[in-house]
Amino acid sequence: MMKKYSVVIYPSQAVIAAIKTMKELLKTKIDWYSSCNSVAHITICEFSLSESEIDKVKQKLFKVCDTFTPFQVSLNHFGAYENSGAFFIAPHENSKKGLKPIMKKTQETLRSLKLKKSDDPHLSIGRKLTPENLKIASQLFTTIDLDFLCCEIVLRELDPIKKQFFVIDTFSFNGNEVPEFVQGSLF
Repeated sequence: MMKKYSVVIYPSQAVIAAIKTMKELLKTKIDWYSSCNSVAHITICEFSLSESEIDKVKQKLFKVCDTFTPFQVSLNHFGAYENSGAFFIAPHENSKKGLKPIMKKTQETLRSLKLKKSDDPHLSIGRKLTPENLKIASQLFTTIDLDFLCCEIVLRELDPIKKQFFVIDTFSFNGNEVPEFVQGSLF
């Protein structure tokens, strides 16, 4: 049976709580909206796969995450994708430079799958917002200054009934170097 999965970066519990509060405040102003109940995250990619094949993906994620080194991420401004109605929190430029290679390398590791990739790291507050609701969000939230230690990637599975993802595995950044292959000599 095919299932839908996503590979994401979760911020710290404190940042998740702060963003949950923001989402609840926006919900009081505009009522229900897409992603109002989702846990704060930075999407790397999504894919569909047979449940019997997920262990291979887990092995690949473990291997690639083992080489990543934890680093601080600073979230310092809001942004919007007008065409998709997304309102989000964006990372500082230096943090973006740390996140993009992790996203790209993870996507390359899973390139054999048909991926829906994210190329611009961000934490969504709302998705599929009307232009009016985007305006309300941008007036409601004007300044932000949050940070967290990026130290793991999370694999989630979609619950088709609740239409929410839940965590099935976590892969820590261990800062181990990839061993280089050295051609040996027989004589």
